[in-house]
Amino acid sequence: MSADFWAGYLSGAAGIIIGNPLDLVKVRLQAGERNPSAATIDTISRFSDKLKSLLRGSPAPILTYGVLNALLFVSYNRSLHWLNGDQALPEARTQLLNVWTAGALGGLATWIVSAPTELVKCRAQLDAERRSSWIVTREIWRERGLTGFYFGGGITSVRDAVGYGFYFWSYKAGTEYVTGLTGATEQSAANTLICGGIAGVITWASIFPLDAIKTRLQTQCGFLTATAAEPLMAADSIGGDNRRLKGSGTISREMYQEGGMRIFFRGLGVCSVRAFIVNAVQWAVYEWTIKALTTV
Repeated sequence: MSADFWAGYLSGAAGIIIGNPLDLVKVRLQAGERNPSAATIDTISRFSDKLKSLLRGSPAPILTYGVLNALLFVSYNRSLHWLNGDQALPEARTQLLNVWTAGALGGLATWIVSAPTELVKCRAQLDAERRSSWIVTREIWRERGLTGFYFGGGITSVRDAVGYGFYFWSYKAGTEYVTGLTGATEQSAANTLICGGIAGVITWASIFPLDAIKTRLQTQCGFLTATAAEPLMAADSIGGDNRRLKGSGTISREMYQEGGMRIFFRGLGVCSVRAFIVNAVQWAVYEWTIKALTTV
C-alpha cells in the first residue's frame, strides 16, 4: 500500500475517535431535538458517566472511516496528478481549481464507503434503546439487503463531493498563505493544526444544510419495520403514521416549514467546534505519517 493510503487510514481512524461525541450532539440537533442546549448538556453528561455512551455509534465508523479517509486521500492525490498533467506547478489560480476538482473527485470516490457508514452511524446514534451499530447493521441487512445501506446515497454523494472539494482547497490555500507570510520552506506543526482546523470548519459550513437533510432522510421512520430501533425521530418531525419513505425534496420543504432557513443550520456551532478539533488532528496525523513513511 502507498504512503498516502496508510496516512489517510490512520488520520481517519484518529478523527472519528476524537470527533464522535460531538458528532452525536450534532446528529441529535439535526434530527429535530427541540431544545438544543438541553440536548448538548444531556449528551455531554452521559459521556462523563459511561465510556460506552461516549463511543456509542462509533464502532462501524472507526473501522470504516479509516478506509474511507485512505480512499479519499489516494483518490485526491491521483486525481490532482492527472489534472496537473505534465505541469509540475501550474499557476496559482489553476492549481487551486485543480485542488478543488481533485477533492470533489476524491469525495465521490468515497461514496461506496461513506453512504452505508453514515446510515448506520446516524441510526445507531438516535436509536431509542441505544443499541450498537452492529445490531443496526444486521437489521438493515436482514430487512433491506445490500441496497438498503445506500438509502440516502444520492445526497451523501453530493455532500461529499462539494465538501471535500472545499476541504482540500481551503487547506491548500491556507498553508500556502501561511508559508508565504513566514517564508518558511517547511510547514510547522502549529500551522498544520491551525490550517487543518480552519479547513474543517469551512468544509462543514459549506455543506451543513445538505448534511441536515441527509440526517433526517436516513433516520426517518418507515425505513425498517416497527421494532425497537425504529422510533428515531419524533412523529411530528417525520409525518406521523405515514410509513412511506420521503425523499430529499419533501424533507427539505417540511424542514423549512418547521423552522425556516435556521433549521438547516441547527447544530452548526457544535459541528464547527468538532470540525476544528478533528481536522486539526487529522491533517497533523496525515502530514506526520507521510513524512515518517517517505523518509524511512
